Amino acid sequence: MNAIVINDFGDPSVLTLTTMNKPVPGPDEVLVNVKALSINPVDIKTRAGKGVAGRLRQQMPIILGWDISGTVVESNSDQFKAGDDVFGMIHFPGHGKAYAEYATAPAAHLALKPGNITHEEAAAATLAALTAWQVLAHRAKITAGSRVLIHGASGGVGHYAVQIARHLGAHVIGTSSAANKDFVMSLGANEHIDYRTVRFEDVARDIDVVLDTAGGETIVRSIEVVKPGGAIITIPTAVAADVVALAAAKNINCRFELVYSSGEDMQQLAQLMADGVLHSHLYRSFPFLEMPAAHALLEAGRTVGKIVLQINL
Repeated sequence: MNAIVINDFGDPSVLTLTTMNKPVPGPDEVLVNVKALSINPVDIKTRAGKGVAGRLRQQMPIILGWDISGTVVESNSDQFKAGDDVFGMIHFPGHGKAYAEYATAPAAHLALKPGNITHEEAAAATLAALTAWQVLAHRAKITAGSRVLIHGASGGVGHYAVQIARHLGAHVIGTSSAANKDFVMSLGANEHIDYRTVRFEDVARDIDVVLDTAGGETIVRSIEVVKPGGAIITIPTAVAADVVALAAAKNINCRFELVYSSGEDMQQLAQLMADGVLHSHLYRSFPFLEMPAAHALLEAGRTVGKIVLQINL
């Protein structure tokens, strides 16, 4: 099979096409003929030697990637059978090995792909959508009437977060550039803030939950808008101890959360997509062999929604 590996960390040029034997599924695993996959900022960071590189560096050559949609061709699980179309984020934060024509996956990391969405739309709605779901539904436990501020509302995680927060009944405020205002509002946001011309802390008030996709000073500035008892959940990186203490002094829970593989959560997302509640916005689709170009585009930081790659469509 074709696979894309890295033999060392670096820029997109380290992504190398190679051929290798198909993997063999273990107990309670399935072998998936991957039809589409998606990439995320963690792919970029890990390729460059950051992200989850520390967990993987002893396993060179590494096959990056965690987001797949495809067809089961061999099953050692009672949950899925050959011919089933499935999707999910596999093995995260371990060695996902998704940049390949075939991937093995624990059945517990997958869900059946709804028939009303494409493999590309399904592959997009894995790590990013899971992050939004787990943060908002599980960690923050937002409910009807919660006021939620989503930084980077037009991005990969952000555009799912707006839709999920609205589905859960929240009042949603999304930040993005002015160019993406209409897109953010079309997702269901109640309010939009152009972060380039307006300081969000000057206009946002009484926020229950902040979902931060930017990191850095955005976390500190967000403390000003969250009401006592509220939460700031950031996903790019760990929060410095002094920032956690600053938030705690105002009775605000500020923390980093890492997404985890979960077939149960994927089933929730699958149902939302089947019902037409949750949609993937595909910024661009690349052929599998153009993985370096896809990485370069995502690394430029100006994408709206998700980048996906076709592999066996």
